[in-house]
Amino acid sequence: MPITETDVRWVSPPKMGLLEKLYLPAIAQGIQTTVKYVFQPKVTQQFPEERPDLPANYRGVHRLNRDEQGRVKCVACYMCSTACPAHCIDIVAAPSPWPDREKYPEVFVIDELRCIYCGMCEQACPCDAIELTSLFDLTGLSREEMMFDKEKLLSVFDQTVPLGKDPVRTKAGKLSGCSEPM
Repeated sequence: MPITETDVRWVSPPKMGLLEKLYLPAIAQGIQTTVKYVFQPKVTQQFPEERPDLPANYRGVHRLNRDEQGRVKCVACYMCSTACPAHCIDIVAAPSPWPDREKYPEVFVIDELRCIYCGMCEQACPCDAIELTSLFDLTGLSREEMMFDKEKLLSVFDQTVPLGKDPVRTKAGKLSGCSEPM
């Protein structure tokens, strides 16, 4: 079906005056914004001497939690890797050597450079096995250093729990457990 001449509407560009052609209103608006911020107090933080005050819901480096026996709490159900919008979690499951669960993660890797720190892995985990801590000063000299494997994620747990930061979530005063994968 062809377009008829009555369906076509021609639009002409707006006419610019002399001030718009000289960009004077835009320059005046830019100077006004600059002058507004010149007289406000400066907000410079001397990091790392001054540590920032982070909000209570800040999401930083991941960690894998341990259960009461010191084992990894993850049951390799793949819920976190399925929920991850950045696809940065890789899990390889293996039969569990413990009788209270079917499988456990033989390999668990998070690419911290690809991660967007949305917290969906934390929300999807039925066992509270993965958690985002408040650690923010994460650096690495290569891409391989920023690939957090199971041992590195468990070491983050070992570092943060004794400091009193990011305690393992509790339900009714005791550690929450997950015996079977979903």
